[in-house]
Amino acid sequence: MSTTSLIMSAQSPYSLPCTSQISKKDMKFLYDFFPILLFFIAYKTQGIYVATAVAIVASIIQVGYMWFKNRRVETMHLVTLGLIVVLGGATLIFQDEDFIKWKPTIVNWAFALAFLGSQFIGKKPFVRRIMESNITLKDEAVWSRLNTIWAVFFVAMGVVNLYVAFNYDTDTWVNFKLFGMMGLTLLFVVLQGVYLVKHIENIEEETPDKLTGKEEKSSDFQA
Repeated sequence: MSTTSLIMSAQSPYSLPCTSQISKKDMKFLYDFFPILLFFIAYKTQGIYVATAVAIVASIIQVGYMWFKNRRVETMHLVTLGLIVVLGGATLIFQDEDFIKWKPTIVNWAFALAFLGSQFIGKKPFVRRIMESNITLKDEAVWSRLNTIWAVFFVAMGVVNLYVAFNYDTDTWVNFKLFGMMGLTLLFVVLQGVYLVKHIENIEEETPDKLTGKEEKSSDFQA
């Protein structure tokens, strides 16, 4: 799942993107979700080793398609591909599923490192580079705070993954990898959206009551 698309989904709840924007976000989400879904299906039908091989192939196809279409690949997609090939390959070679179980943790910790590093390298925190074209915050310090919160979240997700992976059976871990991690991430995004509401500048909001009032006035005028 793309972290960029998740962060973008935490814009102001008052913004109403057009249909084409929603479609692009939905397609990007499904595109990023593709290897995880195939891994889950393959595991349920063929087991962890076939699922690992499927995830490797799906990730290679995903990155190859991205390069063919855009002539560029996001850095984190390359990192994810490298990890799935190395850890997935080790899982298949040594027939040890512990290798693949480390992959979500390493990916999340890589994100955490990238977010924290962006506060010291470059002019803007990573989360600001992603979101500032869509929202304006009243206090510049909120960007840094938000960036740190995301980094902490990624660290926590990595720890939780290890706890589930090595304290429960593989079936539980696979279910958690798909439903648990996605659920926790979406919950975090929603909470971030709630947090951002009071910090967003110049929100032009029209509540349903106001819209209804306008419609009534328009009807009266036409009558």
